[in-house]
Amino acid sequence: MKNRADAAHAPAGQPAFALPHVDFDEDTSGRILAAAREILLRDGYSGLTMDGLVAALGMSKKTLYVHFSSKDAMVKAILAATGATVLREVGEILQRPGGFVEKLDGVLRVVAAHIGSIGSHVLADLQRCAPHLYDEIDAIKVRNIPLSLTRVLDLGVEQGMVRADIDTGFLIEYWLLVARGLHDPAMLARTQLTHEEAFSKALDLFFAGALTPSGRTRVKARGG
Repeated sequence: MKNRADAAHAPAGQPAFALPHVDFDEDTSGRILAAAREILLRDGYSGLTMDGLVAALGMSKKTLYVHFSSKDAMVKAILAATGATVLREVGEILQRPGGFVEKLDGVLRVVAAHIGSIGSHVLADLQRCAPHLYDEIDAIKVRNIPLSLTRVLDLGVEQGMVRADIDTGFLIEYWLLVARGLHDPAMLARTQLTHEEAFSKALDLFFAGALTPSGRTRVKARGG
């Protein structure tokens, strides 16, 4: 069974903040990961401590270490669960009735929600303190983007919304290069954009060239 709670709850004394749902198992490990994710995304990698986590969970440090050997093991599990959740949600969207515009809108909303939950302070902290985990975000994008976009773009070509003369395989590789740079804290600092804002601007530029005139009209009309 999966934990389907969608609202994040901060530790006592801290304000609550909304996070997109991530599939965690409904057991002690899942409870630990859900709490660790909330702290990670609010306070960054440095702010996630074992002492703070056991206090938030009301459990002993011994119990915590039975399930996870280190903070890095927890963060890696959180990232993996996030990537798996995105793929599940995208897969559900692609299985529903609807055309290219509806499916593109749904897929982008899912991806934007998860990207928007990772603040630039979290990215900068991971890059500085745990570069191997920062690289894991990149690895998840490499795995997920082709799986998420291929069927959507192929449907767009079939329905005359994506230019038929474009090599969609190359287009996906091109977007992958762009997406891998969007979580660079230095770029975000230079542009003064949030992670979510940079993603939105990059998508606008990317699809402006990929869509047919009809596709651009339909996407714009839907608010894309």
